[in-house]
Amino acid sequence: MRLLLGFMWLLHWLPLPVLGRFGDAVGSLLFIVMGPRRKIALTNLRLCMPELTEARRVQLARQHFQAYSRSVFERAILWWASEKRLNRLIRIDPAPAVPVAEMTAKPTILLCPHFVCLDVAGASIAMVASASSMYVAQKNAVFDKVLRDGRARFRPVKLFTRQDGIKPIFRALKDKLPYFMLPDMDFGEKDAEFVPFFGIPAATLTATARIAAATGAQVMPVIATFLPNYQGWRVKFYPVWDNYPGDDMVAATRRMNEFIEEQVRVAPAEYFWTHKRFKTRPEGEPSLYQRD
Repeated sequence: MRLLLGFMWLLHWLPLPVLGRFGDAVGSLLFIVMGPRRKIALTNLRLCMPELTEARRVQLARQHFQAYSRSVFERAILWWASEKRLNRLIRIDPAPAVPVAEMTAKPTILLCPHFVCLDVAGASIAMVASASSMYVAQKNAVFDKVLRDGRARFRPVKLFTRQDGIKPIFRALKDKLPYFMLPDMDFGEKDAEFVPFFGIPAATLTATARIAAATGAQVMPVIATFLPNYQGWRVKFYPVWDNYPGDDMVAATRRMNEFIEEQVRVAPAEYFWTHKRFKTRPEGEPSLYQRD
């Protein structure tokens, strides 16, 4: 692992166009050799985008592998490049700057769906304000430390695990520490409802709506995507949702999924298609992911 991290550190010196193309090349290879993950991505695309031709879905799946691989290698820049370089590569939308005043004036949930560049959104905020988020603790202690240090190298960042429960999140929001929420993965039926995602019932955490209701937090979506021609990244902060969550937590969760669907259609290759988003099925329904 130390050798791999040393290699990553060396990569951060490369110009972004070189590093990005290297990531694309590795992703193209992974698309060929990672058969099970390729099948998951194609299954998801068939379920979510049946209107596309199979050739187009295969193209999107290949582009996703390229985008994901590229994002992994580009984390070297996020973890080790200078703040000046990051500010040059990250384009904030709406310009000119991260809306720090708005997101710290009251408790704020930063809704950050699983696009491959989500770490860029975190870096853009960490350069100007402290924040908090949930993360998956890594099995390798060295890599875990590098990941945590990389995310908190500009400002203090509180990172929680699912095992920590919900109380640390409430405390962070009470202290007006923006909380990054990544609610669009299948964690099973606990604390979830089957809410349509691209028309398919998907076990979806209702935590965004429930936490907003319990804390009075506003919800501000933020999504990071690639700029064209390896120029950097675009981090878009969307307007705070009005009248959210309301009284119906399921309807609020459906509203969240609909927003994510809209954004996926804008940058379809950059959404996390290799996750089994529809793994949990309503009682009596068969798995949507075939086994060979």
